[in-house]
Formats: sequence, structure tokens, C-alpha cells
Amino acid sequence: MKVDYRELVHTDRVHGSLLHDPEIFADEMERIFVQGWVFVGHESEVKNDGDWVKRQLGNESVIMVRAENGEVNVLANRCSHRGTALCWEHKGNTAFFQCTYHNWRFGLDGGLRAVPFPDGYSKPKEDLGLDRAGQIASYRGFVFVNLDGSAGWIDEHLGPAGYELIDRLCEMSPSGTIDLSKGWIGHRVQSNWKLWPESDSDGYHVGFVHASMSASTDTYYDDVAVGADAVKSSRAVDYGRGHLELDWRPSYKKELSWLGVTRERVKEYYSALAQRVGNDLAEQMLWDGPPHAFLFPNLFLGETVIAIVEPVAPGEMIHHHTSVQFDGADEAFNERLLRQTEAAVGPASFITTDDAITAERIQAGVSGTDTSWSSTSRGWIDLSRGLHREEIDEDGVRSSDASDETTNRGFWYRYLDAMTGKGRH
Repeated sequence: MKVDYRELVHTDRVHGSLLHDPEIFADEMERIFVQGWVFVGHESEVKNDGDWVKRQLGNESVIMVRAENGEVNVLANRCSHRGTALCWEHKGNTAFFQCTYHNWRFGLDGGLRAVPFPDGYSKPKEDLGLDRAGQIASYRGFVFVNLDGSAGWIDEHLGPAGYELIDRLCEMSPSGTIDLSKGWIGHRVQSNWKLWPESDSDGYHVGFVHASMSASTDTYYDDVAVGADAVKSSRAVDYGRGHLELDWRPSYKKELSWLGVTRERVKEYYSALAQRVGNDLAEQMLWDGPPHAFLFPNLFLGETVIAIVEPVAPGEMIHHHTSVQFDGADEAFNERLLRQTEAAVGPASFITTDDAITAERIQAGVSGTDTSWSSTSRGWIDLSRGLHREEIDEDGVRSSDASDETTNRGFWYRYLDAMTGKGRH
């Protein structure tokens, strides 16, 4: 049965079957993760020639590798002969990829280099290389791929807001560049992958789901997302294209709230930052901090944490995260960023564990909703909060109070466009 997504995604509600139906999940893996642009990794993860990391893009296992010419390639993690997976570890360094089945050997560009007993083949080697991503684009080290090459220019995907959000993070670094090579931790959660873009961009739940964090430690979330004053001054922003932000800047009560320290504790960092951007701008950046934003479909810029949303099955996903490190910052400053990441989203942290339990409870709640895909069927999920007070500027950017579901709706608008090509209704 062909799914009519326009029956399932409305401005003020979505149907629960979108979170558990296998046919819909398979459709998403093709239309979003093969036919669209997806974040795959950061160039700092493959600094040297031969460095590679393994990633999962929907159903597709890929290898991001730095080739001998310095270019970053994204290759199928699948031998072009009989389909054997080439890489089993998460990362490594190599001069070539060799299949363990029949010893076919491939270069770092994916080209076939050697075949045992080659007289058994009449095909030229040029026709037997690894599948390569149809399009690759890199911006300030962030690598995006479109596997089938049909998605159009990366500019159409990121748009001005996508570039600006990445810029705001990278500009916080004294050198203007960041490093994501500290390694990734993955939380496997029994929930649909789409619950995480919603959760990462949801300002309504913070004071309830993360109440234990507020009770036990002093964090800036108390100032920006807990209580009526905070959620009215902070903003939920839908920039379009599925790029979303919880803009905390209007609610910060002091500089460096986002870091939880005084300037006295980060003198070296401030001095290095001011040397590059000037004192006036550095002063403002200490107040504003990096963004809390999501770039469709799988990249979360969580202030000084980066996360990747990885679908596994209709009711299963992995939330990978790593700590941002600022090139040019002193060692103590980057160590603070690393330790704060562990406290916020690590295995024994407050935020990710709370969100994981919540996502699994949502999954349990919607798993019994019918798949008849009728506008009169049971199992609808309401997304109408703040719709009546949402503001739209001349560029089409939508915003409202941080507790409103502007960001949630923004994700589903982009989802509908990806699944139908016809945009919102």
C-alpha cells in the first residue's frame, strides 16, 4: 500500500504510525538517507592520509577516508565483488582496503587495485571499484554526502541558516576551526530516530524531564528553559529546510553562562579569541556562546557537543555524541569541554539518559497505533503548542516562545518535503 504522507503530517499534528511502521521506515532510508544530503563526519577525524572512520547512513555502511591526495572520500563499506563488509572496526589507518573473502584490494579512492588470479575476469578494473558517494561537500570541516548524487547543490540543503549555525560554533574557536577527534559514544535506544531531532530541539520538556539535573546542579538551563520568564525570552526558531534552533541568547543573565564559569577561569581562551576577532566581538561571543541547533536530518549542534542521529530500525536508533574541541584553545579549556560533555550526555549523565527513557516511553505509547493512514484514525500526536502566536519574518523564519512546538513542526515540514517533494500544507 502506497503511503500518503500528506495524510499523516499536518501543521498541528502527525500520526503515530510514522514512528513505528516498517514500510515508512524503509521509505525514509531511501528518500532521506540515500536521495538527500546527510552529515557523515568531520575532517578532523581523518587528519592523515589513510585515516578512516566507519559510519552508518540509514541502511548504508560507509567509510570516510583521507586519500593520498588529501581529499576526503566516502566509499561503500562493501566489496564490489561479493558484498563482504571491508571494515569492522570503528576507525583506523590503512594504505588500502582488502576484502577478507577473496583478497580483492581497493585504493583509498575506491578504485580496484589488485585481484588474485586476474585471468578469470574479462571486465576492466575501472568497472569494479567500490561504490562512491554521488556528491560530497565539506564546510568548515563538516562533511556532508548525498549517496545517489540526485540531491542538488549543498547550498540548497544547508541554506543561509545552516551555514550560519555552523559558523557560530566554529567562530567560538580561537583559530576558527574545531576538532572532533576525541571519539564518539553511542547510546542505543529503543525508539524511532525521529524522536531525537524533536527532543534535541524541544524546549517544553526541560523543566520536567530534567528536573533531577536542576535539583542537583546549577546549570544555565535553569535560566533559559525552566519557568515562564525563561521560556518566553528564549526562542524556538524554525529557519526552514529542517534547520532548527533553541536560541538561548536572550535569556543568558551573564557572560559564559553556556560554559558555567567566570572569565577569570578562562583567561587564556578569551585572550586567544580576542586576538583573532577583536575585543568587542570576543566580549559579545562570551555572552552568546555556540548554538543549540539541529540540521536536518541527523546533525545536532548542542553548544559544545556534537551528536549524530543514526536510524537502526523503526523502533531502534543510536545517538552518537562527541565533545567539541577548539583548535588554538589552551589544554585546560578543552579538557573542561570534554568533562562537561561527559557530565551532560555521557553514559552516567543527566540529559541523554533522561531523554532516552522518555523516547522509549513515547515509542511504547505509539507502537499500537494503526497503520490505516486515515485522517480519522486513532493515534494522532498533537504539535499545536504556540501555533497561534508563532511569528514569521520576511525571510520565512518562524519563531515563538522556547516552550512552543515551532521547532518540532519545523522538522516535520522538512520531513514532508523530503518524503513527497511537495512541501508543507
